[in-house]
Amino acid sequence: MNPVLAAVLFDVGLFLGMLLLLEVGRRIAQKRGGAPSGAGVVDGAVFGLLGLLIAFTFSAAASRFDTRRHLVVEEANAIGTAYLRLDLLPQSAQPALRASFRRYVDSRLAVYRKLPDVQAAKEELARSTSLQSEIWSQAVAACRADAPPSAAMLLLPALNEMIDITTVRTVAALTHAPSIVFPTLATLALASSLLAGHGMAGTTTRSWLHMLAFAATMAMTVYVILDLEFPRLGLIRLDAFDRVLVDVRQSMK
Repeated sequence: MNPVLAAVLFDVGLFLGMLLLLEVGRRIAQKRGGAPSGAGVVDGAVFGLLGLLIAFTFSAAASRFDTRRHLVVEEANAIGTAYLRLDLLPQSAQPALRASFRRYVDSRLAVYRKLPDVQAAKEELARSTSLQSEIWSQAVAACRADAPPSAAMLLLPALNEMIDITTVRTVAALTHAPSIVFPTLATLALASSLLAGHGMAGTTTRSWLHMLAFAATMAMTVYVILDLEFPRLGLIRLDAFDRVLVDVRQSMK
C-alpha cells in the first residue's frame, strides 16, 4: 500500500475510533450512574503517560527530521568540494571525471525524487553506488598518472567523504522510531478517549465540541509525528532543501 495512503487511513481510523470510544465511555458511565470515586487518579495516570509518549515521540521525530535536513547540505558541500578539486588533475583527465560527476549528482537527486516509489528509489541508489565506483577508479587512475602529489592528497579524501555521506544519508532516511511506538500511541489515545468519555457523563447531552476537538487534536498530532518520521512521503517535505544540491549541479560546467 502507498505509504501516504496508509498514514491517512491510520489517522482517519484513529479519529473515528476515538469518537466511538468517547461515546462508549459516556454511555458506560451513564449506565453505572457516574464515575466511581478515585477514577480521577487512573485517568490522570493514563493521560500523563499519553502526554509523555507524544512529547518524546514528537521530539525524536523532529530531531531526525533536522538531522536529515542538515545531511542534504553536507552532501552538497562534499560534492562541491570534490568537484572543485578536480582542477588539481591534469587537463586530459578532467573532462571524463566532470561528466561522471554530473551524472552522479543527477542520480543522487533522482533517488529522492522517485519516492514514495521505494523500489525505484532503491534502483536509482544502486546506480549512484555504481557511479561512485566509476568516479573513484577514474580519480585513482588520474592520480597515478602524471598528477602532482597534492592531487591525491586533496582529491581522494574529498571523494571518500562524498561517498561516505551517501551511506550516512541512506541510514538516516531508514532510521525511525521502533515500530511498536505507533501502535502503543494509538492504543493510549483510544484508552484516553474511553476514559474521557467516561468522565463526560455528568450531563445528559453530548458535548460534540469537546468530543470532536479532542479526537481531531490527537489525530492531527499523530499525523504530524508520522509526517516528520517520513518527510518525503506526506505534507512535510525535504524537497526544498534539495535545492542546494540542485545549485551544485547547475554550477558544474
